[in-house]
Amino acid sequence: MTTLLKSATIIDPSSSYHKKQKDILISNGKIKKIDNAIPIKKEYTVVDLEDLHVSCGWFDTSVSFGEPGFEERETIENGLEVAAKSGFTRVAVNPNTNPVIDNKSSIEYLINKSKSAATNLHPIGALTQGGKGIDIAELFDMQQSGAIAFGDYNKPIENDNLLKIALLYAQNFNGLVMSFPQNNSIAGEGIVNEGNTSTRLGLKGIPALAEELQISRDLFLLEYTGGKLHIPTISTANSATLIKQAKKKGLQVTCGVTIANLLLSDDELEGFDSNTKLTPPLRTKKDVKSLQKAVTSGVIDVITSDHNPIDIENKKVEFSNAKNGTIGLESAIGALNSIFDPEEYINCITTNPKYIFGIENNAIEEGNIAELSLFSTKKSYSFNRENILSTSKNSVFLGKNLSGIAYGIFANNKLVLNN
Repeated sequence: MTTLLKSATIIDPSSSYHKKQKDILISNGKIKKIDNAIPIKKEYTVVDLEDLHVSCGWFDTSVSFGEPGFEERETIENGLEVAAKSGFTRVAVNPNTNPVIDNKSSIEYLINKSKSAATNLHPIGALTQGGKGIDIAELFDMQQSGAIAFGDYNKPIENDNLLKIALLYAQNFNGLVMSFPQNNSIAGEGIVNEGNTSTRLGLKGIPALAEELQISRDLFLLEYTGGKLHIPTISTANSATLIKQAKKKGLQVTCGVTIANLLLSDDELEGFDSNTKLTPPLRTKKDVKSLQKAVTSGVIDVITSDHNPIDIENKKVEFSNAKNGTIGLESAIGALNSIFDPEEYINCITTNPKYIFGIENNAIEEGNIAELSLFSTKKSYSFNRENILSTSKNSVFLGKNLSGIAYGIFANNKLVLNN
């Protein structure tokens, strides 16, 4: 198959063609030629779209699909199609399934189910058996089968010694440990950010302190043990400061942030819409601005949609009883373009996550494997249910004005377009 991308603005700081408008010819899965104007031949599949931008393939480091066990929320097959049409060539899939992904065979199940897809699926194995936070899971065996990291999704490791042992043990095979930042003793029965909004609405709050205490503990343990630690989703200004200080010390710590926490504050809770009930919770406007600065300054390494489909039976209920989570693949690029220029966020969804999780990044150069995300930065629109491709519809961005759309991807010698 030969594909020709016409008049594409290349966004790739690692490429000699960065910010240049070029034609890109792809043959047998590789970039054959990049030039100002490549003649069209009848055997070419031509992609000629308004305001076409092309970058290295996007990698979402925190995605939940449901299968196995919660197929009514999202299947692997449909989830990967949603990811491709939303511009993602790779996704790291969380272990919050039933049963939990905590052993070699379950890792192999996910990989085998995804083999024919254009988007690459990378499993995250549970750090503890059953995600219960008691005993360490089969980390080495899971890595040998394809797991790229280990963490209990949205569950903190409360046992200090267990995290210490995990950090020490994982060094034997260069494993990456993930730790969700929440001190449950401080968080208590809180369901939203503790502050003026939670007090006014009569909702139990989770103090920023709950996150920051846990991060402080994790960083002390990392300094003691060595190894690599990834904190998947931070949500407060002080959390970013703690990470910045740890990096200055030379600790191998990286962190991510959800798109929701970069764009929305706890003011969204006013309508008691259960789609705004998230983990981590939406914080203050001050936190939002600080997190945006942490992205542009390089303190935050990764931006994730934290795509988490929840079926209507668990979302369209009383706010306090609703499950936490939002889908986010479809709205990702529109939300990011609403607050950043592409050059400000592109490394956080391409080069950085691939480096952290040990995956090669192919620059947009002649002769390289073509793994590309196709998108536009200009189109402004109101995000609604018609924009949702997922089985579940629980989007925190419903009704929000976004800017920019994903056209699709070219990956694994497959072209997938969001028609």
